[in-house]
Amino acid sequence: STVPMMNFEGLDPGLGEYAPGLHGSLEPGLDSTLDPALLQGVELNHDPLAVPVPESVHLLEGMYSELHSVAAEVGIPVTAAHFDLQEELLWMGNHRGHASSFFGPTMGRYSSFQVHLTDDVRHIQSMDTGVLFLTKSNLKCLTRGGLIMFDYPMEEGTDMHSLLLTDNNTLLMGGLQNYVVELDLNTVQETQKFTVDIPGVAIMRQSNRFFFCGHTSGKVSLRDLRTFKMEHEFDAFSGSLSDFDVHGNLLAACGFSSRGLNGLSCDRFLMVYDLRMMRAVTPLQVHVDPLFLRFIPTYTSRLAIISQSGQCQFCEPTGLANVADIFHVNTVGQLLMSFDVSSSKQALAFGDSGGCVHLWSSAPEVSYNDYSRETELALPCLVDSLPQLDWNNELVPLSLLPMPLTNTEPLLSDWPNNLVTPSPRRAPPVDPEILRTMKTVGFIGYAPNPRTRPRNQVPYKIKEVELEYDSYNQVPESPIGRDEEPHLYMVPKKYRKVTIKYSKLGLEDFDFKHYNRTLFAGLEPHIPNAYCNCMIQVLYFLEPIRCLVQNHLCQKEFCLACELGFLFHMLDLSRGDPCQASNFLRAFRTIPEASALGLILADSDEQTGKARLGRLIQSWNRFILTQLHQETQEQEGPQAYRGTSSSCLGSSGESVIGRLFGCEVENSSLCRCGKETVRSSLTLLFTMHYPEQSSAGFVLDKVQEYNFTDILKKSICLEQSTQAWCENCEKYQPTVQTRNIRCLPDVLVINCEVNSVKEAEFWKAQAEYAFNKALKKEAAEPPKPKEPLPTEWCLEDEHCNVEGLTFDTRAEDLRHVWIPLSLKMCISKTHGLEVSSWPEAEELNAEEEAEGAAVYDLVVTVPHVLDARTGGNLVAHIKVGETYHQRKEGVTHQQWYLFNDFLIEPIDKTEAAQFDVSWKVPAIIYYAKRNYHSKYDLRIKSPIEASVLLTEASLARKQRKSHATFIPLMVSEMPQAGDLVGLDAEFVTLNQEEAELRSDGTKSTIKPSQMSVARITCVRGQGPNEGVPFIDDYISTQEQVVDYLTQYSGIKPGDLDAKISSKHLTTLKSTYLKLRFLIDTGVRFVGHGLQKDFRVINLLVLKDQVIDTVYLFHMPRKRMISLRFLAWYFLELNIQSETHDSIEDARTALQLYRKYLELSRGGQDDFRKVLKGLYEKGRKLDWKVPDVDSADGQGSPKGTAVFPSVLGL
Repeated sequence: STVPMMNFEGLDPGLGEYAPGLHGSLEPGLDSTLDPALLQGVELNHDPLAVPVPESVHLLEGMYSELHSVAAEVGIPVTAAHFDLQEELLWMGNHRGHASSFFGPTMGRYSSFQVHLTDDVRHIQSMDTGVLFLTKSNLKCLTRGGLIMFDYPMEEGTDMHSLLLTDNNTLLMGGLQNYVVELDLNTVQETQKFTVDIPGVAIMRQSNRFFFCGHTSGKVSLRDLRTFKMEHEFDAFSGSLSDFDVHGNLLAACGFSSRGLNGLSCDRFLMVYDLRMMRAVTPLQVHVDPLFLRFIPTYTSRLAIISQSGQCQFCEPTGLANVADIFHVNTVGQLLMSFDVSSSKQALAFGDSGGCVHLWSSAPEVSYNDYSRETELALPCLVDSLPQLDWNNELVPLSLLPMPLTNTEPLLSDWPNNLVTPSPRRAPPVDPEILRTMKTVGFIGYAPNPRTRPRNQVPYKIKEVELEYDSYNQVPESPIGRDEEPHLYMVPKKYRKVTIKYSKLGLEDFDFKHYNRTLFAGLEPHIPNAYCNCMIQVLYFLEPIRCLVQNHLCQKEFCLACELGFLFHMLDLSRGDPCQASNFLRAFRTIPEASALGLILADSDEQTGKARLGRLIQSWNRFILTQLHQETQEQEGPQAYRGTSSSCLGSSGESVIGRLFGCEVENSSLCRCGKETVRSSLTLLFTMHYPEQSSAGFVLDKVQEYNFTDILKKSICLEQSTQAWCENCEKYQPTVQTRNIRCLPDVLVINCEVNSVKEAEFWKAQAEYAFNKALKKEAAEPPKPKEPLPTEWCLEDEHCNVEGLTFDTRAEDLRHVWIPLSLKMCISKTHGLEVSSWPEAEELNAEEEAEGAAVYDLVVTVPHVLDARTGGNLVAHIKVGETYHQRKEGVTHQQWYLFNDFLIEPIDKTEAAQFDVSWKVPAIIYYAKRNYHSKYDLRIKSPIEASVLLTEASLARKQRKSHATFIPLMVSEMPQAGDLVGLDAEFVTLNQEEAELRSDGTKSTIKPSQMSVARITCVRGQGPNEGVPFIDDYISTQEQVVDYLTQYSGIKPGDLDAKISSKHLTTLKSTYLKLRFLIDTGVRFVGHGLQKDFRVINLLVLKDQVIDTVYLFHMPRKRMISLRFLAWYFLELNIQSETHDSIEDARTALQLYRKYLELSRGGQDDFRKVLKGLYEKGRKLDWKVPDVDSADGQGSPKGTAVFPSVLGL
């Protein structure tokens, strides 16, 4: 049952050359198409008694025939051949240490190089990065192109024969000596030596169970994969071993037997061993003298046996060998010296003693590996191949012909000078923002970097910055001159992102009043996640929320309602100075839901404008309402913050948030089968849903006209078709879901969801319709006198066209306005929800009120301002109610304001409803019921009680009573208004400041370092225990600390860690409450540089409650003096010598204040003289405190070192 193969034994060797032709007809081309893995287990029976198969039915049998042969170096034997395992290359190494490689089935010469000067190449092994060549006592690794990667020489006298890659970076080398070396290819160093019996190892193979070592003594040993210890040994041949191979459970070996005195003779029996039972099975008789032997397991475990004279026989290790299975490698009388099989089993390579390499294959288009990577081929040399020129073609460029250059006559390509003058690329225009803010000194202009470009890079193609919209084109950059710039730049100035310019004094000389002439407080933008500043203002100006959170106090460490309460208290106290939401945002960062919703931005996103602020603020809006609702309904009855105060809130499950925004909705799902399920739930806000537009391009006349009130009604009473589970049908069915509301909320919150160009176009088209309608209506009516527009709006907004200004029409105001300033809503029994626009000035009549109708006024709009220069920002238009004006300014009126971080400006009511979507995109709208306040209790009773100052446990596990650095206040010592308290705080930094050096050498702070308070100390300022601390709290922090500033703060890294700290550790909230209680009581704080301390702690303290020793001992327009110098000069104290200690600093500040009172008794003139003396002394000493023990008695200002005794503990 085997296909006859040509047997060339005894034929003229020359005939072998015709082998490919003879076999061509039988060539099945099988191996190239059939996946060998599929046939691995199939065994063909080679029994000669099998039924004969007719010649035409061709059995699947790999037929090998010669494809190509190449002479590398004639006459020099090929001692090693190897198919590359990564690329389509065949490697050979010869007797004189030279290596060559051939590419593909055509065997084109790929690379050729000398590996060793004298020794023969014994073994070649390809790896991912290069190829390993083993010679007698040297291992080299070269790239496939021939560059040396490493050269590893071995000891004198070694005689290496084989190597084995055990994994990607470990290698075993064996030879005719009593050890095998393990080499690490990463470090190219010997890792261990395994001892073996003399005469050493000549051949190594590996299976997944053993290393197999063939010895020249005729034995094969099986060794452990990890320890290399010998597990079994087969004594295969009495003389010597010539080759063996392992496949599956079989090991086959060929070799020589010793024939008495005649020496060795080639044994025609192959020894076959079964590795399951570790014993020999029947030896296999073959018809050639075996020298090489290899399993070629394509679809049976065939063996290829090759003799030295070039005969090759295939047989099954379990069956009998058949003479017909022999073919002959035509070596022209030379002997075979080397042999290899490709990994795909499609190709065999033979190297002979005459320097030829023969490639035999079973397929004409042979591939050596199943998946080869591409070989990098050198580019062919193109010098000699000149293109053919077609003289008849007029378009052929003559320059294709190389021609000798003559200096005598001009060439056609020598253009005249006037045509080849270089025209330099024009520099792009300077950013108008730079020109606008530039200050000129001499002839050099200085301007802060507007940060619109990467550093030191000027792109020549000025790309449009893609911002909020997927395909929204931004404001076109125009080469703007400075004079006309305000008209052309679409975003009005007050809407642009505002930034604080920091000087070396920090914030002290920044003029916030320039941005805010009102008494309301703005919020600072330079804190991570400050994008929500506008929404914090929105919540603050809703009176019920302002009162709710200020009355709220709970025991959770991070509660947003508590933090908002603290922040709103500061906004209440402030008289126009901006506040920081730092503690609120710090708590916000710790809330897992906020993180899950993607509301916590990386610093970089906020700076570069990568964040999609419109979507973000709408998610934030939904999150904060839900969060406040949950946090304020958790308190049941009397609430407790380590005290026994009682809350004015109602029962659990209901919160003021729920009463204010909540709206009970019925969701009904109607399945095909008619089954309806109704669930009711509480919703706090509604999302706008716009009608589906046809996908045909957006031309204005294509978009239908809609009233805002209709869209709003459809969005509230939403009807959608979706797939949902039906209990009745017991499967997913198309279901119509409808939503109806049962009651009207007091404040209607709407997320506009204008998140793509589609919705923006829709909004724009509706505003156009509304505007045109207003123009028509106005044309029909006689004009009325009108209040003047704010002038700035006309200057900034390019849309104030000439007509608009001349006729001063009322309708011109309505450009870009689609939303009404007032709505009427009612739920009627017959029609459900009805929404309609309502004239702002009118009230409902009694009949409508009886029906439950209500008028809603627009109170808040939050637009997202698109600005390609700054990355955009969020602002809020808020209608500020009477109570707020009453408290701040003592007047009762309502007014719309624009809140843009710390910029606050009154605006006209129509501006709040104007959305020119090319730069101002609506995000959030709030409508409030008229006079909705009346049903809420708007009294604020501070929930912080004196009990916060009494003893509390520390968070630190190790704190002992003996370590206490302070004595808490007794009940009898409770502070009264006007009492003195010495205060000092120490800080650590959470991230480094960002600053740049200007070209004139001064430093400009872009973003200050973010500080976090780490220790707060309060010292009694009067009474028998004056100078004894009553608060000395270390604040545990969740955030990563960049720098503990130990030199200035005295805080060591372990101090803030609850596991190892020995200090009195508390949460920021509990210490904050103590300070808030002291401030609310009216105590006066004494300290040095308190302004910064309060700013970082995030407290607002009125000026008359702060006594700052920095300012007490300060002359106008002179430098501020350090506490250390003042203590040395006035109190003869040497403080802060190593590090700062806040107890010492607070006491010293108190003593300095006492000293100040004493010095200023003599009147202002005397005190001025004292200050003058202080400044003179300071200048003389360069403001440094001299060493105490210096010899000339400089130690103390008066010459003697006297220290008053400070009250210890």
